[in-house]
Amino acid sequence: MTAHPVTSTPTPMANRGRSGLALGRLARRPETGSFLGMVAVFLFFAIFGGSGFLSAAGTASWLSIASEIGIIALPIGLLMIAGELDISVGAVIPAASLTAAIVSGYYGLPDWLGITAALGLGLAIGLINGVFVTRTTIPSLIITIGTMFGTMGLTLGLTVMIAGSTGVSLVPDELTKTLLGQYLGGMFQVTILWWLVYIAALLWLLHISPVGNWIYALGGDKESARNAGIPTKRLTIGLFMLSGFSAAFVGVSQVMVYQSAQVLAGQSFIFNSIMCVVIGGVLLTGGFGSVVGIVFGTITFSIVNQGIYFTSIDPNMGSVIIGALLLIAVLTNDTFRQLALSYSSKKA
Repeated sequence: MTAHPVTSTPTPMANRGRSGLALGRLARRPETGSFLGMVAVFLFFAIFGGSGFLSAAGTASWLSIASEIGIIALPIGLLMIAGELDISVGAVIPAASLTAAIVSGYYGLPDWLGITAALGLGLAIGLINGVFVTRTTIPSLIITIGTMFGTMGLTLGLTVMIAGSTGVSLVPDELTKTLLGQYLGGMFQVTILWWLVYIAALLWLLHISPVGNWIYALGGDKESARNAGIPTKRLTIGLFMLSGFSAAFVGVSQVMVYQSAQVLAGQSFIFNSIMCVVIGGVLLTGGFGSVVGIVFGTITFSIVNQGIYFTSIDPNMGSVIIGALLLIAVLTNDTFRQLALSYSSKKA
């Protein structure tokens, strides 16, 4: 008698179990909630904003905002995943803009020299933040508030002393304008392309390279991460320097786009970038979040920020909507994650 192999057909119950596990895994993703929020916000303004919001000009309006905030929000998000925070970006942006404008505009030196000086300033401020955070027990929030006010004071004092005013103009050369200050198609800022480069680079850093696991470990338990051999001090300093560099890059981009720099520019980026990160699913307690989620959060914030002008709704309501989104994100992110983990464990 010939023996026939026994084949088993998955039962409907087994299929439902696997589907439940798949849904549980999907729900655990940091970007799931932010993606759903982004889709809901986009559909809302697509309906009430009409063809104006969906047009190329309407898309360019929120994409340009998203690119500038996004370049800062991504490193801020990495810092928050690592359990730290950087408030000083709001002062680094105008400091970098004015540095480039003074070096290349006021003194007439080559644009590349002004850009190098501005980016170097951002790295230096990030280094100062990182050193103070790693060598003291003072929270990063307090340290970066201190460096923010210090940078603001020095920027104002030196600008008035050198240029005699709080603003400095700069007309970039053709190459610099093309790389950092032009509008693609007459509407889309070239900064959007730089934002895509940032997304790709930090996606690799956080989710592919070994450094990503170090960042998550640092946010989960700093002491355990140190005991595991992770260079926590160097990693923290590096993240702060990345944040300072990114803020300086946005400052340089702004002065090339608008061809002038002002002392008071950049303050809105402080809380706007943090809101994008939180809406994107990063926990305030650290150890949880993703680059894709931060991108979704940035797009959501920018759509609300600009989409309100394409509707008949009072523009002042935009702040109310953004505030509500932030509160909902803070209240639900951790709870949503815990419920998903519990659901998945029961199914397993």
